[in-house]
Amino acid sequence: MEPALGPAGECLLCRVLTGLPSAAWAERTVVSMDNGNEIRDFLVSRRARITPEQAGLPAYGGNRRVAGLRREEVALLAGVSVDYYTRLERGNAHGASEGVLEAIARALHLDEAERAHLFDLARAAGTTARAPRRPARQQVRPSVQRILDSMITTPAYVRNGRLDILAANRLGRALYSPVFDSPAQPANPARFIFLDPSAPQFYLEWERQAQDIVAMLRSEAGRNPHDKALSGLIGELSTRSQIFRTWWAAHNVRFHRSGVKLLHHPVVGDLTLTFEALELAADEGLRISAYTAEPGTSSHDALNLLASWAATVDQAETARATEGS
Repeated sequence: MEPALGPAGECLLCRVLTGLPSAAWAERTVVSMDNGNEIRDFLVSRRARITPEQAGLPAYGGNRRVAGLRREEVALLAGVSVDYYTRLERGNAHGASEGVLEAIARALHLDEAERAHLFDLARAAGTTARAPRRPARQQVRPSVQRILDSMITTPAYVRNGRLDILAANRLGRALYSPVFDSPAQPANPARFIFLDPSAPQFYLEWERQAQDIVAMLRSEAGRNPHDKALSGLIGELSTRSQIFRTWWAAHNVRFHRSGVKLLHHPVVGDLTLTFEALELAADEGLRISAYTAEPGTSSHDALNLLASWAATVDQAETARATEGS
């Protein structure tokens, strides 16, 4: 699938800025992760998509001034006062109980990821604001690396909540070689998909993958609104990619636990792979992403070919290093 086009047929992915003309906009976007605007914008965007009919309410008259539900209709469905819901939507979530948040989630037909995001935003909006923090450097334990390396026929890597790739096995590095070799560094699928013009050739469903990445970063921003590195990444993408800014403003969130990816690898061609994201219980925020192909398919053959190619490249590099020492 080709990237979305602008009104003049322009590829939105290609609207990558070379300077910092939108730095002030990006700064406002990042700062807004630390205040009540986030919960306001999220709730407004969710109620705008629900019609009275979908919510089981009568729609009186045909000239409604707002898209979706009104505040008083959400309050009615959630069983709270209009004043209380209005204060909550304005970012005043201090003291909001789990029961109230659950009722609002039901009223707005939130899915699992959206419900979790609402709770994260309410928790952040109800606490004292603090300066962005730079988290401790995340490291992959040697035992985890050994697990990766033991997965000889399965591409796998470890990522954090910002989608930074922290470690990979040989086949994982080979599969994602366009990301590792991209000028957009450090290696991160979000940075690659929005800032590297070659990304649509690698991701055959570029638009779906890009929207998933924005939704994943939105969820992470709700969980960790004071993560300075995350703020920096979002600021970078907001400054340099117009389509990222557009999708970021939609406030969509999504879990990314399993699914299918369609890739075009420069060495072995098209691949249809299923993936699973496995949380590392002892390492908060880290996940192993592992990929498999259906046995007997062309993708399975291509993955085996990629493994052979990766082993050959490693052997050649080892031989060169030995000769040079």
